[in-house]
Amino acid sequence: MLPLLAPVTVRPRADRDHADRIALSAATTDGVHMPTKDVRLWIDERREANIFHVERIPFAELDQWRFEDVTGNLVHSSGRFFAIEGLHVVEADGPHGDGPYREWRQPVIKQPEVGILGILAKEFGGVLHFLMQAKMEPGNPNLVQLSPTVQATRSNYTKAHGGTNVKLIEYFAPPDPERIIVDVLQAEQGSWFFRKSNRNMIVETVDDVPMWDDFCWLTLGQIAELMHEDETINMNARSVLSCLPYHDETPGALLSDVQLLSWFTNERSRHDVRARRIPLTDVCGWKQGVEAIEHEDGRYFKVLAVAVKGSNREKISWTQPLLESVGTGVVAFLVREIDGVPHVLVHARADGGFLDTVELAPTVQCTPRNYAHLPAESRPPFLDFVLNAPRWRIRYEAMHSEEGGRFLNVRARYLAIEADDTVEAPPGYAWVTPGQLTALTRHGHYVNVEARTLLACINAASAQPQREA
Repeated sequence: MLPLLAPVTVRPRADRDHADRIALSAATTDGVHMPTKDVRLWIDERREANIFHVERIPFAELDQWRFEDVTGNLVHSSGRFFAIEGLHVVEADGPHGDGPYREWRQPVIKQPEVGILGILAKEFGGVLHFLMQAKMEPGNPNLVQLSPTVQATRSNYTKAHGGTNVKLIEYFAPPDPERIIVDVLQAEQGSWFFRKSNRNMIVETVDDVPMWDDFCWLTLGQIAELMHEDETINMNARSVLSCLPYHDETPGALLSDVQLLSWFTNERSRHDVRARRIPLTDVCGWKQGVEAIEHEDGRYFKVLAVAVKGSNREKISWTQPLLESVGTGVVAFLVREIDGVPHVLVHARADGGFLDTVELAPTVQCTPRNYAHLPAESRPPFLDFVLNAPRWRIRYEAMHSEEGGRFLNVRARYLAIEADDTVEAPPGYAWVTPGQLTALTRHGHYVNVEARTLLACINAASAQPQREA
């Protein structure tokens, strides 16, 4: 497991105090609520205790959703929630562009409102615990996973859907400024969302919080163990936890913080990505059927419709569109020690849906099936190295699913793979420490959601209590 590194920059005292408490929580593997070994059984019990059902339906059976006459966009009758529109992307980078394609059109999710992903924290016995929810999402392969305390769009917590109140939303909208540990806007998938952000929050409380059956308090050490299990911690929880202010006191990053930011600024400057929303009817290369919108070559993803029942949700039954991938993804960091200091190889990835063109991504992030027909020189760098890595090189591995509220059964194999000392960073890539990435998660739109998942797995499992000098 990668040792945790600490920020090269000096943190304010409040952050250092938080980091001490977070390190203690990460080192504590016995929580007050239940042993870690019982959490999976508890999740199974919550799955059995509630009524969950997801069924694919034709578009014509969507309730309160319709295709607009002029644009063909798939929209909700309230004008809220989200819409499926078209996206036209041109990467005018010339010889420095990344990937095999310079221009394309695709469906995309347009969701302008900012949602809240909030985890409530509280000390028990002097140790920080985090309130996690066993939450059903229609797109989760196993339906129920551990989510943040609150996971809600503005439409949800303002009850635009006509459902019940979102439990514990009062701690996050608005939060007590004296109790905030994390509060930052982070982007969602730039390949499937158009400029979508969520507010990632961790807020501490001293209140006696009501305990409903679907909630449990866990230490960060317990969550770290569960990060090694397939499809247990959901994407939103992984994103929030990646933003925790861990200690990082090992000097020796290959790039100084100033050099890293300069390199990243250069990457943003050299990419000329022009993305604009277009009517869904103008998305060429895609075909619309009774039950799906899909690419003519059978690659990338599909747009489809589902009917959902979830007895522990704010609204117990509804219909909605979802996006479904055509294959299992691979998301991996190459890792190596440079002068004794662990580093990960990041990619300055440009996606049409990003707010600011480029975010730091894992070394490899793709669905291999989408590239199987291409020659080797057009495949993502390091993809074959990752796919063919022997077991002894794998430092971390788990199957995680992506956001179950918008994606159906979208799964990826997440990996940290040891690289040879001879592996250098090609153009568009850089070796950085996990501590440098952690520092950047305190700011929005620097580290993409897939990299945040891997960072959460590395940090939570590696943190140790800060010892007194």
